[in-house]
Amino acid sequence: MSETETAQLRRHRWRTVDIVVASVIGVVFGVVFAVWNNLLYSVINAPLGALPIAPLASGVWLIPAVLGALVVRRPGAALYTEVLAATVSMFFGSAWGLSVFLSGVWQGLGAEVVLALLVYRRWGLGAAVLAGGGAGLAMGLYEIVTYVPTYSWDWKVVYTGCAVVAGVAAGVLAWLLVRALARTGALAPFAAGRAQNEI
Repeated sequence: MSETETAQLRRHRWRTVDIVVASVIGVVFGVVFAVWNNLLYSVINAPLGALPIAPLASGVWLIPAVLGALVVRRPGAALYTEVLAATVSMFFGSAWGLSVFLSGVWQGLGAEVVLALLVYRRWGLGAAVLAGGGAGLAMGLYEIVTYVPTYSWDWKVVYTGCAVVAGVAAGVLAWLLVRALARTGALAPFAAGRAQNEI
């Protein structure tokens, strides 16, 4: 194995601290999801009714995928944190039942695919926006099949577009959270704690 291959393998290998921190992010956001789902979402979503712009109120569900990836910077981090957050939120009860888990899988995969296309080398604002948009796109495509299959195609396009917008907003928020955490020194064991100005 060449030195380059060895370095790349080392860069992609999960450390114990990566697992712990990704797990903490997933659990914390699982609790956030539970509060959002059971107390806030219906109030915020009520004015939107059955309109195709409803996904604009769903950005919070996409944050852990991007946040986990930006902090841990390992393949699978986006999927792991998003699925864990979705799973934890189910234990608090959910109007959507087990479909919450599948939503987590799709949203995590949406972000993960984008980061894989970036070869897990870009971790700045641009990558965060793209990963969030990918998570939003995956959410929108999943939901037009499972939750709003009776919508007309033009409404489905708007619905999916709004999901992407929510994902982009989630990506920006996750990036800002990483920068704020890095300033406190909480991310010192991570590259995210040492690099503030990456493209």
